[in-house]
Amino acid sequence: MTTLTINGQRQSVETAQETPLLWVLRDELGMCGTKFGCGMALCGACTVHLDGQPIRSCVTPVSAAEGKKVSTIESMESDRVGKAVQAAWVELGVAQCGYCQAGQIMTAVGLLKTTPKPTDKQIDEAMSGNICRCGTYPRIHAAVKLASQRLAQGGK
Repeated sequence: MTTLTINGQRQSVETAQETPLLWVLRDELGMCGTKFGCGMALCGACTVHLDGQPIRSCVTPVSAAEGKKVSTIESMESDRVGKAVQAAWVELGVAQCGYCQAGQIMTAVGLLKTTPKPTDKQIDEAMSGNICRCGTYPRIHAAVKLASQRLAQGGK
C-alpha cells in the first residue's frame, strides 16, 4: 500500500512501487488531466509537481512520491500562480489541440514560482523541454510573460 498526498488530499493505492506515477494518477485515481506523451520524459505532457518541482511523471516511480506533495493540473485552479498562468493561456489563445497544455502549464507554474520575473532566455530554457505538436511556442512564451507581469502587479 502506498500513501500519497495529491493536490492536498491523502490517497492510498495498492500498486507496485515501480509503477510510474502517471499511471497511478490516471488509472488508479482517475485524474486524467496529466497526459501520456512519449513515456520517456522527453515531451513534457506528463509534467506534475513533486514538492513544488516540475517532474516527468511517466518515468517517476510512485515510490518516489511517497511522503511528498504531488500537485497536478487539477489543482491549478486553486493556486494563485496556476490561476494567473491559466488566465494568460486563455486570454492569448495558446491552446490549439490542447494535448500538451497541462504539461506546459505545470512547467510554466514551476518556473514562475522559482523565478517570478523570468527573462526571455529563462522562459525559453524552462519551457524547452515541453513539446507542442501544434507549434504554439510564441504564444506559450507570451502567456508566461503575461502571467509574470500580472503576478508582479498583484493580480492573478
